[in-house]
Amino acid sequence: MFPEARISAVLSSLARNAGERLTVADIVSVLRDRAFALLVVLLGLPNCLPMPPPIPFVCGLLLALVAAQLAAGRPTPWLPRTLLRRSVPQDAVERAVGRALPILQKLERWSRPRIEFFETPIAVRILGLVLIVLALGLLVAAPIIGQIPLGIAVCLVGLGLVERDGVLVVVGLIAGLGGLALSFGFIWAVVSGLAAIF
Repeated sequence: MFPEARISAVLSSLARNAGERLTVADIVSVLRDRAFALLVVLLGLPNCLPMPPPIPFVCGLLLALVAAQLAAGRPTPWLPRTLLRRSVPQDAVERAVGRALPILQKLERWSRPRIEFFETPIAVRILGLVLIVLALGLLVAAPIIGQIPLGIAVCLVGLGLVERDGVLVVVGLIAGLGGLALSFGFIWAVVSGLAAIF
């Protein structure tokens, strides 16, 4: 449906849905040929703002599932039927899209096809493995705000894949390293604190 559309146009289309709720199946059907890259962006977006548990954990699990399929070279993503039937309120989608669009549109004006290596099948599979690592970081991120650097990193990598912009992918990977350092630093602090107590 949107073979060459920019992600801001796709998100705007989702926000204009006429129903009261939007199912995961509806979202995937809109994404079509660019489903992998756009799903990565959509799973990163909720984590770019302070979010209470279990949102980062759920996004991390779903991202790991999508990333594993990307690393395996699947042409289209597969999601469990029970997940496809899940839905979110349309007004929540509209609010999230409204917050994300200004930033995404600025990035889209700046981005363009660069560093074509990231478009090769081997590079896409490697990025799938990297996204699995970022997903694991989301699973153990500090509550409320610890997932924000990883959410930004995931969005940048996904947006780089959508826009075929290797520079965005590289910036996302650098942000991901910082996010992983914070997440595993949080784990180390918790483990050290428990060890000191017991």
